[in-house]
Amino acid sequence: MIDLEGKVALISGGARGQGEAEARLFVSLGAKVLIGDVLSAEAEAVARSLGDSASSCHLDVTSENDWQDAVAMAEKTFGRLDVLVNNAGISGGEFIEDESGEAFTRMFQINQLGVFYGIKYVVEPMKAAGGGSIINISSTAGLRGVTKCIGYSATKWAVRGMTKTGAIELGQYGIRVNSVHPGIINTAMVNWDQMNEKQQAMVAGSLPLPRIGEVEEVAQMVAFLASDASSYSTGSEFIIDGGSSAGQPFFKPKRS
Repeated sequence: MIDLEGKVALISGGARGQGEAEARLFVSLGAKVLIGDVLSAEAEAVARSLGDSASSCHLDVTSENDWQDAVAMAEKTFGRLDVLVNNAGISGGEFIEDESGEAFTRMFQINQLGVFYGIKYVVEPMKAAGGGSIINISSTAGLRGVTKCIGYSATKWAVRGMTKTGAIELGQYGIRVNSVHPGIINTAMVNWDQMNEKQQAMVAGSLPLPRIGEVEEVAQMVAFLASDASSYSTGSEFIIDGGSSAGQPFFKPKRS
């Protein structure tokens, strides 16, 4: 059973989508949560709905000062810091020849540099707590190439590499670092509800599990990695993609 009783977590991008689902599940499992997001009002509303077990702060993950302030607030509000979920990120892109340097740089700043800052600034408080768990949200785009996603793929592969380096360096302090690789998940980035039935079938119909994933399913995986139930797991990829990374069949298997 997953138990987060007594743990304090900082979740970036926690105002909506996967981050919000993680915050709500963490609190239900006994954790205290600081929700960080550039969407300050939305983050505050989520925190209010969770009562005394949650608080919020403005967190632009590209800002070192914001990261330092968020970590300090977690310690001041809840007394310690045990878990970081590097959840904030953006997606999108163009074909390589159409991608701009500005768009590529923006993707790097949020998806890669933001994760680096998060890891960097939680090390000392996690040492003080006697250990911790850092969970970096990557993507299946961090496991393979994706069309029209040169910047996104580059940053998600980088998150995977930073995860492994972090695991090697920080294991001596009892700090575990793992990456989570969601596939197609029902978030605002995907706009699933705005697709017609044919479009939905094109997106998810060929998957071994032929449906879109839900944010609560990702949250369950993240909660497992935040808990002591995963105490001997570090430097690893945890995939939640309906089987998309298993490969594509040459034909759809059927049985009579």
